[in-house]
Amino acid sequence: MPSKAAALARSSHPGPSLAVTIITVGLGYGAGLDPFRLVVLGISMLAGQLSVGLSNDWIDAERDAAVGRTDKPIVQGLISAVEVRNAALISAGLMVVLAIPLGWMAELVLLVAVGAAWLYNAWLKKSVFSIVPYLFGFGALPAIATLSRPAPAAAALWALGVGALRGAAGHFANTLPDLEGDAATGVRGLPQVLGRRWSSALTYVVLLAASVLEFFGTGGFGFLPGELGLGASAVIAAIGGAMILRPTRWHFRLIILAAMIDVVVLIFAGSHILA
Repeated sequence: MPSKAAALARSSHPGPSLAVTIITVGLGYGAGLDPFRLVVLGISMLAGQLSVGLSNDWIDAERDAAVGRTDKPIVQGLISAVEVRNAALISAGLMVVLAIPLGWMAELVLLVAVGAAWLYNAWLKKSVFSIVPYLFGFGALPAIATLSRPAPAAAALWALGVGALRGAAGHFANTLPDLEGDAATGVRGLPQVLGRRWSSALTYVVLLAASVLEFFGTGGFGFLPGELGLGASAVIAAIGGAMILRPTRWHFRLIILAAMIDVVVLIFAGSHILA
């Protein structure tokens, strides 16, 4: 039988947690953070994201059992919901402590971003406003990076917009595989209200809109990384569009890949991310 530690790790949604952490560190590098601040930013964001993943499995434990989510450690009986809850709260507390060296402004925005994700798990997931935490959470990532500088700086509005649009695309993509199970347990967020066809289409429309905004925000034509990033996002959107009605986790993975490409573009853009 897997150990409690392994079950806890699986409950933390390690893939998305690591992906968001890497994206944030990449943004920090693009914003000019020194190695110490990059490490602090990374470990504090990782703690926050682990708390989000753990809170999701804790809060959704009964719903997951009802729809037969046997991939979930709590449903499998490998770990209790109470243990996952405690780990989520500890991880959130660690985030607060670890982020102190980044300054109060960066920590405040980090709390807003992670708090929005907790609010989604606890309540807004079942509301037509389910997209709002994703807009705030992902839209805040560039600001967390720029405010973590020794002399805090605001993030460019276009960078905040790219983050928010990526969050919106991620929300639709992450929900698509679970639409039937959500309907069976009364979850009526925005993707569930719109249905599979419209949610799938919006995922890739928003994806391309984010890429276009980033393209022009980083200088437009003549900036090769921006041109390559826009081209790559167009290919990803085409691949996703080809399986637009399939309930697959690949939609979310494609959105994460597109976000990673955005980060690479922003690293090369350097000071463009600053207001």
